[in-house]
Amino acid sequence: MSHSLKLKPNAKPRVLGGHPWVFANEVEALLPAALDGEVVECRDRADRFLGSGIYNSKSQIVWRRFSRERAALDGVYLRAALARAIGRRAGAGDFCRLVWSESDDLPGLVVDRFGDTLVVQIQTQAMEKRAASIGDLLADLLQPAEIIFRNDAPIRRLEGLPLAIHTRSGADWAPRWAAIGGVEYWLDLQAGQKTGFYLDQQAQHPLLAKYCAGKRVLDAFCNQGPFALHAARAGAAEVLGLDSAEEAIAQARLNAERNGLKARFEVANVFDWFNDPVRAGEPRWDVIVLDPPPFAKSKSALEGALRGYKEINLRAMQRLNSGGVLATYTCSHHMQDAELRGVLAGAAADAKRKVHIMEFCHQPPDHPVLVTMPESEYLRGYILRVE
Repeated sequence: MSHSLKLKPNAKPRVLGGHPWVFANEVEALLPAALDGEVVECRDRADRFLGSGIYNSKSQIVWRRFSRERAALDGVYLRAALARAIGRRAGAGDFCRLVWSESDDLPGLVVDRFGDTLVVQIQTQAMEKRAASIGDLLADLLQPAEIIFRNDAPIRRLEGLPLAIHTRSGADWAPRWAAIGGVEYWLDLQAGQKTGFYLDQQAQHPLLAKYCAGKRVLDAFCNQGPFALHAARAGAAEVLGLDSAEEAIAQARLNAERNGLKARFEVANVFDWFNDPVRAGEPRWDVIVLDPPPFAKSKSALEGALRGYKEINLRAMQRLNSGGVLATYTCSHHMQDAELRGVLAGAAADAKRKVHIMEFCHQPPDHPVLVTMPESEYLRGYILRVE
């Protein structure tokens, strides 16, 4: 590996503090586009070796480290890294994340396991070039019935990659029922949102359910309804799920019917729903779940996102009975814990409610956080008592 990137003399890149990324404006000069998707090394201004990484001149993130050693991104490396990642998830069950990008030394590769099916997302040029090899290695290591490549995330455009979905076998994957956490869901892994189901909230569904027996429960941004369904299963007196996506609501209703659970689902813009004057005359809720999509998809969007999070949490606090429970989450990695806490404090002050933290919530261990990379930590939340 003779090619190397050199950091600018006056730059203070995060890579020197252990972060695995180098940005285009942090290097003296870009390398030829012919090296896009290949392995190059990076050196600091004193010519010290910083590691082996994947290069892409089309991306703002020109270099992503996968090893602190001199290493090739070949079949031997990929097999060892995949085996390590799978080993870290021992005991995580049949529905879990098996590979989480930089956290598993495989930048731009995400693999989720849904029983006997694997769903792969590739988000970097280097992994795209090695997609067939990755598919073969996963098949050999895990013997899945099928591997679905969900390469339709808009983030691929930032790497100059096309959007497409295909299976390893070439045959369509038929949607089917699957039991996750004791509830059956209709999974459409080839065409559903993201990889078909949000595995990162699995532990939160039963955690919240323990507050729901005999209660009126509102599940806002409900998607396919897992929080609502777990609440109904725990004996909630009334459950309402809201989501703006018609297909999500149709699926939530199907899931409720399949499991024999009593829950209503409505298509609604959650902000508009809370702000509708008709709410003022309605009874309050005992439990409200807020699990919105990421409002802050970029750093520049954070200010507006903070206003959105505060608004929605304020409305929820106003609609809760005294002693009610608010489970509130954010899945934007730009929103750090201090910002979320600030939003909740502001909402509590404006709502003139006393709010206690009962539980801290976080992404599960199968989505491991790399301590030198804040971007690997994206899901956080609180279960609050509102008086």
